[in-house]
Amino acid sequence: MSTSLSGKERLLKRFAELEQPRREILIATVILGILLGVGAAGYRLLEGWTWMDGLYMTFITLSTIGFKEVNSLSNAGRIFTIVLGISGIGLVAFVAARSAQLLLTSERLQQRQMERRIQRMENHYIICGYGRIGRRIVEDLQNAGKLFVVIDVNEEKVAHLHDENIPAVLGNAEEEEVLREAGLEQAQGLILLLPQDSDNVFATLVAREVRADLTILARTNDVKNRRKLIQAGANKVIAPLDVGADRMSQVILRPNVDQFMERVLRTTTLGLQMDEVQVESGAPLAGKSLAHSKFRQQFDAIVIATIDGETGEMKFNPGPNDQIDAGDILIVLGSEDMISKVRAIGCTATR
Repeated sequence: MSTSLSGKERLLKRFAELEQPRREILIATVILGILLGVGAAGYRLLEGWTWMDGLYMTFITLSTIGFKEVNSLSNAGRIFTIVLGISGIGLVAFVAARSAQLLLTSERLQQRQMERRIQRMENHYIICGYGRIGRRIVEDLQNAGKLFVVIDVNEEKVAHLHDENIPAVLGNAEEEEVLREAGLEQAQGLILLLPQDSDNVFATLVAREVRADLTILARTNDVKNRRKLIQAGANKVIAPLDVGADRMSQVILRPNVDQFMERVLRTTTLGLQMDEVQVESGAPLAGKSLAHSKFRQQFDAIVIATIDGETGEMKFNPGPNDQIDAGDILIVLGSEDMISKVRAIGCTATR
């Protein structure tokens, strides 16, 4: 007996926790189910119909479908049908209206939550255009644990991204308002993958006007337009067709080198990856050479190159006596744990 009461209490508690529209829909649905049963029983008693005929007649009456009567009705049956219609048709309309209202409310709530989530983002990437290349970049950023927002003009694509809980903004990336909605002022970088080079040029101009310090990576379909994108303010311009052609040439001319680089960059059987780590002011590595810091012994990783924090000059394969200064960027090869250790212990300022 106590178990039954406990179960009832749990059901009542769950019912009380429901939002008011959901409670109203649930109550109306239960009453509707009771009306279906009462209607079927009424037709069976008054007209002698089968349960199925009575249930069908009740359904077409409440749903106002308007099919003809299952069988001829007596006066008592017609009066019963009138009472059933008056009682149930309004109830069906109420359930439909409340369900539509609840659906709209849920969509608006989801949209507001997504907007707040984007507003709280900092140092994220904005991806403009969710085509084949955009999808691949999204996958790579997700695997790397980076924050990002997608902008696209296609409603279906944006709805799909929202269903996947991926931050996305519906709109034209050439409009300043849309870029600001995606968090342009707090973003770390802008990736332009719009189908037309002219669109990428205009979006670059708009973004650069808002953020002079923003890193902008743009795609071009025609290498002739590379200069225009650079002049518009893009930091780096990539032609996917050229990249693909270069990669195929490498596979043919240097197959073993290509196989090694693929394993390193894609983190396959070697379990290694290449990443960049910036040395903060006051970090243990700042002001020390690779030999003095015992980099290999401490982190078991390899410094492929260093980039001077002031001049931007890159030095490949630095020597053991080359000094690492605050602001320098290290290009490191190692496992994910190794690189995380370099970033956390060697390159982060101590307090």
